[in-house]
Amino acid sequence: MKNIHDPLVIAGTAYQSRLLTGTGKYKDMEETRLATEAAGAEIITVAVRRVNLGQNPNEPSLLDVLPPDKYTLLPNTAGCYTCEDAVRTCRLARELLDGHDLVKLEVLGDSKTLYPDVIATLDAAEILVKDGFKVMVYTSDDPIIAKRLEEIGCVAVMPLAAPIGSGLGVQNKYNILTIVENAKVPIIVDAGVGTASDAAIAMELGCDGVLMNTAIAEARDPVMMAGAMKRAIEAGRMAFKAGRMPRRRFASASSPTDGLFF
Repeated sequence: MKNIHDPLVIAGTAYQSRLLTGTGKYKDMEETRLATEAAGAEIITVAVRRVNLGQNPNEPSLLDVLPPDKYTLLPNTAGCYTCEDAVRTCRLARELLDGHDLVKLEVLGDSKTLYPDVIATLDAAEILVKDGFKVMVYTSDDPIIAKRLEEIGCVAVMPLAAPIGSGLGVQNKYNILTIVENAKVPIIVDAGVGTASDAAIAMELGCDGVLMNTAIAEARDPVMMAGAMKRAIEAGRMAFKAGRMPRRRFASASSPTDGLFF
């Protein structure tokens, strides 16, 4: 039997969970903690510009409920619309987290769709990689751009399935499939997942993982949805490893009719 529990390896570190989760939009830090635990996530994203990681000593810190000795923190550049702002935010995160160099880069190009500015993303990725960062990068579902980001030296490429927070699911399976087939680094779907079946589809396409926030945080029961997403990721990965049956235009009997006695 194939090894269905092979780890997700990012920048030389192995993770058992292929579900990465965000920390925004929850009603409070306790719900954030409970949902993160239910998801079984090991890598959690934190928006450096929006979340207290110790820069405000008189306010509650996210690190109190999601300690860095238990989780791999993935500072992100959410809210950055220029290359310069994104690079500055990553450098701030490295200072706040004692030299932490694993970051999620996103440079937005439009405030309505939160679609990435791929040109600015390419520029920022080059600067950050040269500066010693291990860059996981949010991008469009363009296979050419995804490959270019890999060639720059990003440790994971994270194409959107649909616009951030839309919950529309994987809108272009063929682009995602092409990105996966051409990649030599982990491909992690980032943005657009709405429910468990969306996460399973992403994994069945061969993606190495899925990052989500809104799909869990805006569910009626975020903790229950986190558990559903965990199981969907596992099922989708298992189905990918097993290999689905061929699609056929016509029926194929489950029980063969050859050799019947009557």
